[in-house]
This record gives sequence, structure tokens and C-alpha cells, in this order.
Amino acid sequence: MPTVPVVPRSVSRGVVALLLSCALLLTTAACGGGDDAQSVSGAATPSSTSTFEQQKLAKTRFVANAGLAAGATYQWIVKPYRAGKFKKGADGRTFALVKAGLAGAFTYNRLKAAVNNAKGDPLLSKAVAPLSAGIDSLKDLGTKLRKGEAGDADVGAFENIINSVKDAGKSAGAEVVDKVPSTSQLGG
Repeated sequence: MPTVPVVPRSVSRGVVALLLSCALLLTTAACGGGDDAQSVSGAATPSSTSTFEQQKLAKTRFVANAGLAAGATYQWIVKPYRAGKFKKGADGRTFALVKAGLAGAFTYNRLKAAVNNAKGDPLLSKAVAPLSAGIDSLKDLGTKLRKGEAGDADVGAFENIINSVKDAGKSAGAEVVDKVPSTSQLGG
């Protein structure tokens, strides 16, 4: 008598879910009816509500990105620097410098994203616009930190930019709170 292969229940549920999703997608696409050009253009036109929601999300995203940048700067650049972890001969110096370099690159990336998010809100955009040049100046500091070439001025630059972004957010009604990213977020 031939044996029937046993399929684990989780796999069979996944297959059923996939098939049902495909069937639902195909039926909704087929039932659209009418003029496709009209339905596409109607869907692409934003309403005043969506503009308001975009502005609200712009502030939320700005706060999230700026908070991650501030948390990374404080946790892996400012705090270790003040503790003397970057000095020659310090215990764990190499690891601290690598983390600081990653945090520097992460901070620059999140600050650029925060400035981009701020463009969705007129008040926030005006408050953050003067900080773009300062944020751009941070671009190569991550590498400088990783190589152990950063000094007081470099660490101070990170701290000053973060404080300026926090102040700009606060003045626009988007208060930024430090949020320390995980180590995996720094590397990813």
C-alpha cells in the first residue's frame, strides 16, 4: 500500500492562505468594471484629508528619525567619549570606535531622513531648513570616529546638531525624545 506524505499543518495553512489571497485578489481585479483610466486617476488624486494625514505622519516620522539619531549619538558617541573610551590604551577602545563609527553613519542617515520628513509639514520644514548644511557636515565624521581620529570638536558637532534638531522640532510642535537604537539597527 503506498504511503501518503504528511504535510505539516502550518505549511498547509500557509498554502490555503496563499490560495485564498490570490483568489480574492483576482476577483477584486476582475470585478472592478468601468473605465480603468477613470478609476486610476480617481485613486491618484489626493484629498484634503490625505494631505492632513501626510502632514501629521511627517511630524511623527520626523520625531521617530530624529529621536533615533539623538539616541545613537548620545549612547555610542557622546557618552563613550566623555568616559574616555576613545583614548589610546583605553579598555574596549577598538569596539567603542567601531560602534561610534556605525552610530555616526546611522545618525547622519536618520537626520537626513528626518529633514526629508520635515518637508511634509510647512512649520517643521521652515524650522529644520537652516540645519541642512550642519547635517551635511556630519557625513564623514562616522569614518573619522571609526578610525579614532575624532576629537572634541567632532563629538561636539554631533551633539550641537542633535540639540539644534531637537530645538527646531520643539519649536514646530514636534518634540524629539532620545530613542536608543539597537546594535542591529546600527549595522543594518
